[in-house]
Amino acid sequence: MTTQDLRDEYARLGIDYSRIEAFKRAMMETARKTFVFPKRWDVVLDSDGNFQYTKPGQPKIRSVTEGLGHKNLIAEWMYINAGTGKTYHDGIGEDTMLMAVNDLAAKGFRPVVYTDEVAPGPDTWFQDEKRSRDLAQGFFVECERDGIALIGGESPAYPLLVNTEPYVPAAPVFSGCVVGIAPPYRQPVTGEKLQIGDVIIGVSSVGLHSNGSTLLIIRSQELPEQFLTKLPNGNTFGEEALIPTRSYVALVDALMEAQVEVHAFVPGTGGGVRKVAVDRRPMTYRIHSWVQEIPLLFQFVREEVGVALEDCLKTFNWGIGYYVFVPVGEVERTIQIGKQAGYDLSEVGRVEEGPRRVIFEPEGITLAPPGE
Repeated sequence: MTTQDLRDEYARLGIDYSRIEAFKRAMMETARKTFVFPKRWDVVLDSDGNFQYTKPGQPKIRSVTEGLGHKNLIAEWMYINAGTGKTYHDGIGEDTMLMAVNDLAAKGFRPVVYTDEVAPGPDTWFQDEKRSRDLAQGFFVECERDGIALIGGESPAYPLLVNTEPYVPAAPVFSGCVVGIAPPYRQPVTGEKLQIGDVIIGVSSVGLHSNGSTLLIIRSQELPEQFLTKLPNGNTFGEEALIPTRSYVALVDALMEAQVEVHAFVPGTGGGVRKVAVDRRPMTYRIHSWVQEIPLLFQFVREEVGVALEDCLKTFNWGIGYYVFVPVGEVERTIQIGKQAGYDLSEVGRVEEGPRRVIFEPEGITLAPPGE
């Protein structure tokens, strides 16, 4: 087979690498601007993305890889159907990064560098330069906020693997890997210190974040206007669902630098409120109180879309995006430091003797832990 024959065969399958160039160019231009951001964490990069810790001692290093899930499919649907001229992808880069970054922070590490993968079915997805620029800007926003350099990425087309019909003609799979450091003087948070008697402190979310989007997509099909359905605040269902995920990096770093005795950080991601019971030991997590105002999106899903409350609690963060487990003597200091860092924290529960379960007292519901 000649080179031309090979190109023709790829073209027959719908792969033309020249179509990916505009996307690559937008991402590379954005990436170069982020190389200065890790200086916040005493890290410098050379032009190839190699990084070096500039303070004395050897930092601990950890990596986390995570995928976005289906949230970007909502953005694609809105881009096609909303008629506003917006691509709705400006927050998707943030969402993609924060799925990994917030998990990394939960171990007490500072994010330093990130690599992404954007993998649609047809390569024609990459040709939309406006969408590419908006997406790249989202990556830039998160890099700047949390001191991260975007040092590379992968942008394959998988026409034989990725098919997002019937919801939208095309939507990529988004994922990426973040590498972080813990300074020599800081011990990682492993969760091993979590124990009976610990206080559960909840940190408010800003809405959906990036978990539960699959359920929203499925149930949106039952609404006459689907994601264009108006909510009481004037936003559409889709716009409310696409509010970017919140970063909890600054919160974790503030608590760690203040040497608060944190026994565990738990991101409120997959599994909804049940995620609080991620530790597999036989302990009961009694939630005695909750945030005063449930995000509007969740209220709408329960009251207007008709998703049962128990299913909501199993799927969505329900208003708390991060949990901090501390001994009783650290509660007041944790809440005060967190508020100084710009977060709303409140004591929501206690860890008790087993069995392993979550008792959600505000609604009188007992939830099995994730995976059960």
